[in-house]
Amino acid sequence: MINSKKIIWGVVVLIALVAIAFFSMKKSPEAPDTATKNEDTGPIKVGVILPLTGDGAVYGEPARNIYQMAVVEINAADGVGGRMLELVVEDSKCTGETAVSAAQKLINVDKVKVIIGGFCSSESLAATPVAANAKVVLFSPGSSSPDLTGASPFFFRNYPSDASQGTVLARIAYNDKKYKTVAFIQEQTDYAAGVYKAFNEEFTKLGGTVTNESFPTKNTDFRAIVTKIKDAKPDAVFIDTQTPAVGTRIMQQSEQLQYKPALIVNDVISGDPDTVTQNAEFLEGALTAEFGIDPQNQKFQHLITAYKEKYGQEPPYQSYAQTEYDAVFMVRDALLANGEDGEKIAKWSRTVKDWEGASGKITILPSGDRDGGHSPRVIKSGKVAPYTK
Repeated sequence: MINSKKIIWGVVVLIALVAIAFFSMKKSPEAPDTATKNEDTGPIKVGVILPLTGDGAVYGEPARNIYQMAVVEINAADGVGGRMLELVVEDSKCTGETAVSAAQKLINVDKVKVIIGGFCSSESLAATPVAANAKVVLFSPGSSSPDLTGASPFFFRNYPSDASQGTVLARIAYNDKKYKTVAFIQEQTDYAAGVYKAFNEEFTKLGGTVTNESFPTKNTDFRAIVTKIKDAKPDAVFIDTQTPAVGTRIMQQSEQLQYKPALIVNDVISGDPDTVTQNAEFLEGALTAEFGIDPQNQKFQHLITAYKEKYGQEPPYQSYAQTEYDAVFMVRDALLANGEDGEKIAKWSRTVKDWEGASGKITILPSGDRDGGHSPRVIKSGKVAPYTK
């Protein structure tokens, strides 16, 4: 006789087993979707390479402050479509070799698709092919060497090329100041070499003569160079260094040798208020050129105010500060438009036109350069003022 209770329990067990199997099969394909969802809502890592040690740290430390300040503002306003930005910062020491290592780490370990940097031109020149090979965008708010123009489809910058700085200064030196001979004291870095190259090409084309006493970065004694130039009696001396600290050493040793020539200086020296103030007498009347700031620009005003509130002082090198601040917001817009896709972001960069930032309207040319350039300035009474004839 068939036991009805056993039959009922058998049916219940069978139904339970079928249900378990059904829900197990239904759940298994959801696991990848859950993982993807978590990945898509996690932070977006953006690499940063900049000098945090050595003489170049005078640029790197305020730049890092500005980048972090901009990220806080972006994340407080919903980040990138709800995802937070996260900076991964590497010290590149203002050298190409270190920048390559930093870029490789950011690309291979941190898996970033965008790197803000380098700051020094030597950093960007060395890291550009590394980023391009990995189809990662390298976006510099400070590297200005003319050699970076058209360097790679994956490189662009919102700071102008030094071709404009050197050309502007050469024309004023020859046409307005009537200088016929200019002696360079040039540090052997990509940035300083770019300024020299642009100035030399334009000045000699106009009919002038340029001599160049270049020196390695490790050099600290410039008395032999200064003495040689003093004996040659050029119409003007162009101090062309990578950092204001090195420029200051040259000026101090020139004073010790009682040599006060007509001066031209690059924007590294004129862009540091402390250097200009501390060497006001020696720099009086010096010609320079800078990528200017617009104090009336509301985003620039916000940058200065916010930085001062957080760090107790205005940011130094404000022509760089404005492009550094803009860079983070431009990266946000690039990610919003293209996601984490280096190739798409690289193509997007060449479509940027009249993007409004703290540094004014930004247009990126097909070469990757920013449209626009430097304006002439003169140092008077320890301050940098607009140049007039």
